[in-house]
Amino acid sequence: MSLSPINDFLETAVEEGVFPGADLLVGLGETVLLHNKYGSATLVPEQEPLLNNTIFDLASLTKPLATTLGIMALAEGGRLTLDRPFHPKEYPFLNPKISGMTVRHLLAHSSGLPAYQPYFERLENETGIKKVILQDWIRREPETVQPGTRTEYSDLGFMALDWIFSEITGEDLDGWLRKNIYLPLGLTRLGFRPISISGVPDPGRYAPTENCPWRRKILRGEVHDENAYALGGISGQAGLFGTAFEIFKLIRTLKKAYDQPRGSHLFNGKLVRQFWTRQTLPLNTSRALGFDTPSETDSSAGRFFSRLSVGHLGFTGTSFWLDLEKDLLIILLTNRVHPTRANQKIKTFRPLVHDLIYQQVSSLKI
Repeated sequence: MSLSPINDFLETAVEEGVFPGADLLVGLGETVLLHNKYGSATLVPEQEPLLNNTIFDLASLTKPLATTLGIMALAEGGRLTLDRPFHPKEYPFLNPKISGMTVRHLLAHSSGLPAYQPYFERLENETGIKKVILQDWIRREPETVQPGTRTEYSDLGFMALDWIFSEITGEDLDGWLRKNIYLPLGLTRLGFRPISISGVPDPGRYAPTENCPWRRKILRGEVHDENAYALGGISGQAGLFGTAFEIFKLIRTLKKAYDQPRGSHLFNGKLVRQFWTRQTLPLNTSRALGFDTPSETDSSAGRFFSRLSVGHLGFTGTSFWLDLEKDLLIILLTNRVHPTRANQKIKTFRPLVHDLIYQQVSSLKI
């Protein structure tokens, strides 16, 4: 595989302001074909280099790489059922008037819950326990449509999944994942960043994100997502930080289970296959369970990833795509929102870089 076209393309993207810096990893099976850093960690207040140990805010990669894994474990243990409708008043943060909603609906973004609400704006002025207040607000949210009838990407749905996990286990998602998944796999840089009263320690290892107009500072080592920040940095829709190599190790562990569902793995292979299967309802959805699959047109994965692929995007400029047929994994971590989220150039860049890498890998004689 020729690395020069890929490296040149990433360096040009830095020069053209697509993002300040990027961590790109390309894996074929267990082999890392390319792992390189490009650009700078920071642009303001001064330029700093991107280091090998720089950690990125993964934004919505939290959904598949944290929240979904917790729910998968509960399903494996028989502690929840994907298709059992919630009983009225079963969970205090779900509107009891919404009928027929299931865990599958929440995972597949077809629950009928709204996509997003800027709760942080109101929470800032509340003096009570913010999580309890926010749960009450979500409970009062009316459904947008009947569950299972329309796909609408919903942060609220994954906030609810986080709380369902804690209701069942009596543990917070952060601690459980660290103890049961991340640390057993040796993933010491993958995890949430709880926000303490004294601030965020050791921010220097983190790629900064936005010069936030709400918090009035450049965010570094502090979750970019405002609702996750208002909840202390741990939430089902955002809050995870990590590196490309540790994401590679985690996804490869899932892929081994997928390939050998009857083997002995950290993850249940049959469940991994179920969660990585594109849903048939609602019609024309591209969603799997907690993961996405390439859309029929204008996919961020580009033109060549097969229908049997899974991945996800993060608002801060992060993504991964795994082609299950070719066993090709591309992980791209950037801080494209630094210093402003107004920078939307990555939308054009993503499919182009995936196409370029896919073509280069296809030229290999394996």
